[in-house]
Amino acid sequence: MIVVIIAGGSGTRLWPLSTPDYPKHLLKIDGDDLSLLQHTYERAAKLTDQIYVVSEAGHIEHVKEQLKDLPDDHFIVEPARRGTASCIVAALAYIGQRHDHDEPIASIHADHYIRDIEGFTRSFRVAEKASSSEKRIVLVGVEPDYPATGMGYIQKDGVLDEEAIVYNVHSFKEKPEFEVAKTYVDSGNYLWNCGYFVGSVNTFKDKMAAHAPDLRANYDKLADSPIEDFEPIYLDFENVAIDYALMEKVPDLLVVPASFDWMDLGSFGDLHKAVGGDEQGNYVNGRVEVEELTNSYVYNQEDKPVAVIGLDNVVVINTPNGILIARKDLAQKVGEVSKRLNKPGN
Repeated sequence: MIVVIIAGGSGTRLWPLSTPDYPKHLLKIDGDDLSLLQHTYERAAKLTDQIYVVSEAGHIEHVKEQLKDLPDDHFIVEPARRGTASCIVAALAYIGQRHDHDEPIASIHADHYIRDIEGFTRSFRVAEKASSSEKRIVLVGVEPDYPATGMGYIQKDGVLDEEAIVYNVHSFKEKPEFEVAKTYVDSGNYLWNCGYFVGSVNTFKDKMAAHAPDLRANYDKLADSPIEDFEPIYLDFENVAIDYALMEKVPDLLVVPASFDWMDLGSFGDLHKAVGGDEQGNYVNGRVEVEELTNSYVYNQEDKPVAVIGLDNVVVINTPNGILIARKDLAQKVGEVSKRLNKPGN
């Protein structure tokens, strides 16, 4: 198996801890010695020693600094963001020039929080085997534990392999309203779509030719061109997600339910869940003093002290990049504010 780690991101949702130059996969959480990216690399290394990382030119040097053991020719550098479809096509073309086209390739994301490495490895081995035997793209979906409205869902459609637990895919459902999401969770027939999948170069070439000819044409352009032409070719690609451009059009996808814990860390609320808290439900890091504080996340990277008194359900972040004070249940709005702050002239 080959593993491709997608290490992109705009760095907006966890601002000011993360920035466009330093997205969240580069962050260390809970005082950990390793970043999310480094943990992802460790998980990938349990599957294979053939690991490639796709990252953007804007923060590639940070990525290389964190993955010093990875050879330089195992980094695929996007000159600019062109969506996950273009990112995957570039990885397939690059890997296709170096490896057997029938070898399964697993695509995973660098910014996800997973603790169960054995479960992660087991799930991807099942997906690898199914993809090889069926010549199909196999997704790895997460069993939902609450009716999330910010997640896409994968609807299962009958069992392909009862022993290995592999399902056919019926359809994709985009971020539903709460009541609809509740019916999905109650039915037991839906998985969260976390963007994980396995398939060989040949499998993807066949599926793109049949269902996404524009992507197949992009693949051929990259595969047939010298490396010095990569940037102008890539910059001409449409900015589009792989689900929309390909996955939702393929009628014979398979899915393996993940046998591991998973969290996207898409907000400070998610981050607080991941790192936990003290008896009052607080997570506090840095030079911080608190009184009568509950259910809150406080992180101070500066020498100047921070005091938080008499509050509940808040996020307080102080870094050289800025200061954030927000209600924790509104932390999903941080991305919108960060984008406004990062506009030219602000």
